[in-house]
Amino acid sequence: MMRIFDSHAHYDDPRFDEDRENLLSTLPSRGVEGIITCGTNVATSEASLAIAEKYPYIKAACGIYPGEALKIAPGDFARLAELLKDENCVALGEIGLEYHYDDVPREIQLDCFEKQLKMAAYTGKPVIIHDREAHDDTLRLLKKYQPRGVLHCYSGSVEMLKEIVKLEMYIGLGGAVTFKNAKKPVEAAKAVPLDLLLLETDAPYMTPVPHRGKRNDSSYIPYAAEVIAEARGLDAETVCAVTAENAKRLFGI
Repeated sequence: MMRIFDSHAHYDDPRFDEDRENLLSTLPSRGVEGIITCGTNVATSEASLAIAEKYPYIKAACGIYPGEALKIAPGDFARLAELLKDENCVALGEIGLEYHYDDVPREIQLDCFEKQLKMAAYTGKPVIIHDREAHDDTLRLLKKYQPRGVLHCYSGSVEMLKEIVKLEMYIGLGGAVTFKNAKKPVEAAKAVPLDLLLLETDAPYMTPVPHRGKRNDSSYIPYAAEVIAEARGLDAETVCAVTAENAKRLFGI
């Protein structure tokens, strides 16, 4: 059985409401030894912590996602600072920049991101970064603050990856490597140093082939691992085992 550590999921999502308890109770029997379930605002960060408190193999990340930056209420950052103190919170995330959609002005996203990078620097927590079509601004701020952490669902170029690696940050890859014409993720899978690679699902999203259209969960990690292993000339068991240890190292588990 492969060792599976899912470094990025959203098990608070309503798509898990009907069977969350059954699913999370049975994933360890399918090789899942660790999960980071990520918040996207204060409420979902609290929900992620509640899940982590119930299941010992799961840890939480707490943060405010760029798409939520317009909805920040007075006191949200103070509350987030309190959540980061919880022993089950191992990272600040999911934070970052989302330029694919224009529903949140970029200057507001940048302000929200920068405030949380400062929080990460103060607390010493690693960050889980969302970067969609915002590569230049993301890299600029990462160079400025130099946090520990991971760029999840990496979609940048190999050239940018080399700059990320210089910062000793991790690269998260998942279902996208299995998609048809997935050129950039596969190139990234070949280029990233093995000790800076993490596997993830982004569950319930980004479901890998051959299960596209279905709800994603952590048991589907091996599909991505197989593609990454083939690209690197390794076996999937090795990729899963190494990335599990990488995740534990980054998140202090």
